[in-house]
Amino acid sequence: MVSVAPSRHLLRAKDLADARYFDRLTVNDLAKAAGLSRAHFSEQFRRAFGVSPHAYLLTRRLERAAALLRRTDRSVAEICMAVGLSSVGSFTSSFTRTYGLSPTAYRACFPPASTWAMIPSCVLRFYGQPARQPAQDRTFEEDGSPRTRLASSARPIDEEET
Repeated sequence: MVSVAPSRHLLRAKDLADARYFDRLTVNDLAKAAGLSRAHFSEQFRRAFGVSPHAYLLTRRLERAAALLRRTDRSVAEICMAVGLSSVGSFTSSFTRTYGLSPTAYRACFPPASTWAMIPSCVLRFYGQPARQPAQDRTFEEDGSPRTRLASSARPIDEEET
């Protein structure tokens, strides 16, 4: 099979599939973006990219689903909907056919998502500090710090002074 260099209108449709795979895109939507009839678009897309537009879109969705299964604790149904598919059964069948494992079995092959949890640096700094020692164990006179002495020596402002 000889590959044909994709023209700009086909790349526009491919870019749409890459960028908006999570929407309920159809082959008709991609054909419209390319400015072609569905039949002509499908034929040209297959010739240029080696797969049908539907297969290309499904592949993008399944790749994203695999990433979400590896990196989140979201349910399989939530992931199915998040990648633009509406049938969990069809999603599971397609995923299993592509990856050789069901979505649940695929997820079990990776560390839990909590391993990947992003923790803000301010939280890490707070919980990473050593625990404060009780007052009798302190080696510095923290209670007699200049700030504490200033606060205790401050005199109240009389109303007459203002």
